[in-house]
Formats: sequence, C-alpha cells, structure tokens
Amino acid sequence: MRDSAVEDTSIWSRGMMAVTCAQFLSAFGDNALLFATLAVLKQQFYPDWSQPVLQMVFVGAYILFAPFVGQVADSFAKGRVMMFANSLKLIGAAVICFGLNPFLGYTLVGIGAATYSPAKYGILGELTTGDRLVKANGLMESSTIAAILLGSMAGGVLADWHLVAALGVCVLVYAGAVVANIFIPRLAPARPGQSWRLTPITRSFFTACRTLWHNGETRFSLVGTSLFWGAGVTLRFLLVLWVPVALGITDNATPTYLNAMVAVGIVVGAGTAAKLVTLKTVARCMPAGILIGVGVLFFAMQNALLPSYILLVLIGFMGGFFVVPLNALLQERGKHSVGAGNAIAVQNLGENTAMLLMLGLFSLAVKIGAPIIGIGIGFGAVFALAIAGLWVWQIRQK
Repeated sequence: MRDSAVEDTSIWSRGMMAVTCAQFLSAFGDNALLFATLAVLKQQFYPDWSQPVLQMVFVGAYILFAPFVGQVADSFAKGRVMMFANSLKLIGAAVICFGLNPFLGYTLVGIGAATYSPAKYGILGELTTGDRLVKANGLMESSTIAAILLGSMAGGVLADWHLVAALGVCVLVYAGAVVANIFIPRLAPARPGQSWRLTPITRSFFTACRTLWHNGETRFSLVGTSLFWGAGVTLRFLLVLWVPVALGITDNATPTYLNAMVAVGIVVGAGTAAKLVTLKTVARCMPAGILIGVGVLFFAMQNALLPSYILLVLIGFMGGFFVVPLNALLQERGKHSVGAGNAIAVQNLGENTAMLLMLGLFSLAVKIGAPIIGIGIGFGAVFALAIAGLWVWQIRQK
C-alpha cells in the first residue's frame, strides 16, 4: 500500500520536485566534498597518485555493495532509502571535517552513494512513465550537473579560503538533503518480502546481471554508461593534474572551474536529449559519444584557458546528450524484467568497475611518470574508438 498516492506523473509533480531538490543537495555535497578532501590530501602532503586512489575507495564501495543495494531500493520505500543514504554521507563528511582519516570518511560517503543511486534513479520510473521518463532523466541529470558545477566550484574556492569551512559546508548540505528526502512521497516497495539471506541475495543479483547482459538493448545501455562514467571520473582527476602542467596554475579553484564548464555543457546536452531523443531513437546519441573522445584529445593539447573552457563545454554537451537516453532505456527495460532498483544496481556495478579500472590505470601512469598531456591524448583517442566499436556492435546485433 502507498502511504501517499502519487497521481500526478508529470515531471513537475510534487514528488519529482522533492526528488530533484534532494538529488541537487546530495550531488552538491558529493562534489564540494571531493575537492575539499583533495585539498586535505595536498595539505597533508599525500603523493599525487593518491588522489585517484581516494576516488577508488569511493567506487570500491559501489562494487562491494552492488549485490545488496538494488534489493534495498526495491524492498523499502525509495524515498526513505535515499534519506538513510544521505545520512551516511553526512557522517562521512563529518569524519573528514573533524580531522579523522580522509580515506575512511570518503569510504562512508561511498557506501552512502552506493545505497543512494538505485533508489534515486529507480524512483523516477515510479513517479513518471513512458517517454516522460526520458524527460525526468533529463531533469535529474540537469539538476545533478548543476550541483556538480556549483559544488565543485564551492569546494575549490572554499578550500582555498578556509579548509575547515569548506568541510563544514559539506556537512550542512548533506543535512539539507536529508531534510529534503522527508518530502518525497512514501511509495509502496517495488518488491517487498525478498529473502535477506546472503546466498539468495547474491544469487538474485547475479541472475539480474545475466538477464540484463543477455538482452541486447540493456547490454548496449550498460556498456555505454559504464564507458561514459569511467571516462568522466578519470577526466576529473586528469584536470586536477593537467592544470599545473599545461597552465602553470597551482590553486585549488581552477580545476573546479574547468570541471564546471563540463557541467554546464552536460546540463544543455541533457536537456537537448530530452527533446530530441526517445526510447525508440536511442541510437541518435552514439555520434555524441564518439565526439567526447575527440574533444578530450584536442583539449589535452591546449595551453590557454579560453579554448580549454570552450572545449570542455562541448565535451560536456556531448556527454549529456549521450548518457541521458541510455539511462532512460535501462530504467524502462529493467523495470519490467528485474526491477528498477536491481537494474540500477547492475548498472552501478558496471560503471564503477569501469571507473576502478580506468582510475587504476591513470594512477599507475602518473606513478611511473607518464606525461599528463600524453595521458590525455591517449585517453581521448581510446574512448572515441571504444564508443565507435560499441555503435558498430549494436548495429550488427540488429
């Protein structure tokens, strides 16, 4: 039974607005905390290669808890799951704020994020339906990227001003996200009464993995989004180390401004995808994926701010246009096969495995002394070729 019936399935319903607000605050906190914690590592003289390792402990939580978080999202009201997850993020940020081990605190934030993700995306299919789901994903992605833009800049700027203040703001923002979750309608659990014994849970999760990977459409979505987010998180750390090498700037704020340019582009690209792409025309997003890699390749060769800003906006636009339709496709097909929460958990496993692998290779390349500009050029070329290969593979499957 629903504690609160949801009759309005438009993307401007009260439920969608509450989810969007909670997601904005949660994503703002995630990105402000990342750059504030990177400043902590610099202040405490951690080596450069430890910066991507910080993100690796975050995505490691996604991989470790992947078999369980989908069932959590489908077994309880998703709004309450989101509230619990944001509470874990708040505790993790407080750990860092009070001077405890930053890797420990960021791991707690990662566990919260892993729990949060299936619920935040899965609830979209419960609050809206059909082609509105693409528009709802566009709104979610636009809100998320706006939060990335503002959160990244706030984290870098505040860290340059006062590091403890930056961390304190992160704690307060997560607290705001917890409050926003209260206003999400309590929907009936999608799949109540599932077994909580370890063996059935893992068996159910890997059954969901097989189901989605054996379906051509959902496999296409899983591979595409995994490549995108693996590349996206690597680009973020590439920017942090690229700025002092290519531009000669050593502050904490400049990399956040450059990340913000990507965010601006994604907001516009996500909105454009919501208008031009439907579930039946998802393949339209593939050229944009190839152009992401081409854009990164040319970006890595820049040595001035203005062309760097322009290229990063274009890269972001292509990214938003590429990933939004793929997310919507997986949610729609997954909802009718393994449950929306399980589908997003499987997606998270793929995406975070890709992130872990790409970050590991990036950290290794930095540790052995590979030039940052060369890493960027090679990264862009490989990504473009990978997306082109995926597109050809999908065409042949049909």
